[in-house]
Amino acid sequence: MNSVKKIFWYTSLIGLLYFVFTECNPAKKIIKEPIKDKKADYLFAQLKKNEFKFNWLNIKFSATVKMHKTENSFNGNIRIKKDSIIWISVTPALGIEAFRALITNDSVKMLNRLNDTYISSDFAYITNLIHTDIDFDMLQSLLVGNDFSYYENNVFKATVDGMQYLLSTVGRGKLKKYVKTSDDSLKLLVQDIWLDPETYKISRVQLKELKENQKLEAEYSDIKTVDSLLFPFTLKYNASNEKEKIEIKLENTRVTTSGPLEFPFNISSKYQRIYK
Repeated sequence: MNSVKKIFWYTSLIGLLYFVFTECNPAKKIIKEPIKDKKADYLFAQLKKNEFKFNWLNIKFSATVKMHKTENSFNGNIRIKKDSIIWISVTPALGIEAFRALITNDSVKMLNRLNDTYISSDFAYITNLIHTDIDFDMLQSLLVGNDFSYYENNVFKATVDGMQYLLSTVGRGKLKKYVKTSDDSLKLLVQDIWLDPETYKISRVQLKELKENQKLEAEYSDIKTVDSLLFPFTLKYNASNEKEKIEIKLENTRVTTSGPLEFPFNISSKYQRIYK
């Protein structure tokens, strides 16, 4: 046998032996064991323990929005004073701010620099915009991957869904001391929360409003540490009703919790108010 043939047969034999030993060696196979059942009370305690806690929050992001069969990409900045103010600035590719929003518990103001108009409304404007009946606390929680702060926790049931925990409920209500009016949050919501079994962080949450046939879903991934706490850097939102669907993807590029922060929002006389 000449040297070329020897080299061919030796390398073939080595390759065959490598394949046999790596495929047959059980140490090479990673099999993740099924997660164990946990009670809803325990899962909620772990969820709350591992939530992202902050007083001030400053987020820089890039985003893609699909709506009305069109897709737009832009950069932006979100600033939050917990339970009080959400401030959003949107900048397209040209680098000049196009939109600014100031959201509080009971009001929404939006400034459109592209056509010199502004909107001043109550929080219901957000509800109509995303086709889902939410309030300030829910919006704030959805932006940071936390559970809703002022809602009942004792109406959930816990199951295992694949390799995650699933908490489900129908008709989760507000805690009474936070309800401002008798009509506040009376609509029937079906809520599902998926939890990562290792971090107990929310990986996905889904809200369905049965009467209006509306749905809002949020997914959280790319979890990183911010001030020793876990925070999602990739967020996907899908809001839909019978008529249309909105898809939003946020990629957070920087997250800080230092404060206090400023929330500038000035409307000059050249801006015209529009009503929606």
